[in-house]
Amino acid sequence: MAQIAVLVIFVLMFVLIVSEKIERHYVTLGCGVLVLAVVFGLIMRSADAVWSTLNLKSIITSGFWIASASEVESSTGINWATIIFVFGMMIMVEGMSDAGFFRWLCLSIAKAVKYKAMSVFVTFMIMAAVLSMFIDSITVILFLAAVTVEISKFLKFNPVPMILAEIFCANLGGSATMCGDPPNIIIGTSFGYSFFDFVVNTGLIAAIGLVLMIIYYVIVFRKEFSAKNRKPVDLSAIPSPTSVIKNKFKFTVSCGIFAIAVALLVTHANTGFSVAFIGAVIAAITLIFAWKDAWRLIKKVDFKTLLFFVGLFIVVGGLEQTGVLTTFAEFIAKLCGGNTMLMVAIIIWVSGIASAFVDNIPFAATMVPVIRSLAATQGVDLEVLTWSLAIGTDIGGSATPIGASANVVGISMASKAGHTIGWGKYVKSALPATIIVLVVATIVIWIRYL
Repeated sequence: MAQIAVLVIFVLMFVLIVSEKIERHYVTLGCGVLVLAVVFGLIMRSADAVWSTLNLKSIITSGFWIASASEVESSTGINWATIIFVFGMMIMVEGMSDAGFFRWLCLSIAKAVKYKAMSVFVTFMIMAAVLSMFIDSITVILFLAAVTVEISKFLKFNPVPMILAEIFCANLGGSATMCGDPPNIIIGTSFGYSFFDFVVNTGLIAAIGLVLMIIYYVIVFRKEFSAKNRKPVDLSAIPSPTSVIKNKFKFTVSCGIFAIAVALLVTHANTGFSVAFIGAVIAAITLIFAWKDAWRLIKKVDFKTLLFFVGLFIVVGGLEQTGVLTTFAEFIAKLCGGNTMLMVAIIIWVSGIASAFVDNIPFAATMVPVIRSLAATQGVDLEVLTWSLAIGTDIGGSATPIGASANVVGISMASKAGHTIGWGKYVKSALPATIIVLVVATIVIWIRYL
């Protein structure tokens, strides 16, 4: 009875998220309350299940903040390490944006390539990928799409192809590190993997994919950026990079805080600082230096996304507590018949296809306990399944306009500027790109690990 009830709630949650009729944080929180009250309370009558899923006790343990290995224990129920880390990064990014860092960076790169449309196109793809390794891909697309629209007006080209390429490259770059894409944050904190663990594993696939995608998008959109198809450009009308820096002190401080964040993330496996600790420290430093504007920065944080995470983790915790995910893992194991190569392919492609149509964040959170169970019962290396899940969810989410949050943001920014991107236009370039990278990922994982 408990399994049926939690499955009904889970399916309801996904349907409501995809329909976009109700804001997604209301959906997950409402479904989370149903799991706690109906499944755990009325049906199971288990207070232990409630407290285990809320997972509040983990926050007050010293190991949660210092010993990164202890993060594995927090994977059941609400993953507070993910939420605290994302909050800290949001604070930092708001501070950097407030200082004009992102606009300065985009204009500086455009100037460095002498405002040549094709050169700007390629460098902005690379920038989207590199920045998304350290900053959430949603944020990267938020400012990059805005600057792309601005530059396109001066350089007389259609910004839509560039925004489409930037979205894909941001998701691709985000797959390279633990902090680049929300699914990776969930996966990394659940299993205690470090920033460097992702770089040397998914990072290789992302690097190969980026080279292929630059070639792919240049071929697909070469006519759009041909000088023959554009009007004469007045370079004097383009604002200089330094003109967007209104406060040099804030700008310098924001650069310094970003450098500290990167250093802490790269070394956290050696220092023992958990990502929750890093997120809290970065938020504190940012707010201290912006003390007059601290409250304004806090109010600009996307609390809706954080609440979305909370509700999502509760629902997935319900699936785990009732044994639904264990049953699903057993089904995959039976389907594979002990063939590890087939298991890897199934995880990559099922994750990729599912993430193309439903938000890859809830899918990743759902699959974490599944691959843990598969590794324990089938004797398969957990890391192999982890990298398969990470790549599948990160890249698969690029295939459609609704697959990842960065896609939704990029399309929204283009629409606000008067450039509508429909399903047909988006999928025409993104679907082939997604298939190419997923094929490469499958082959690389087979060759490297099996």
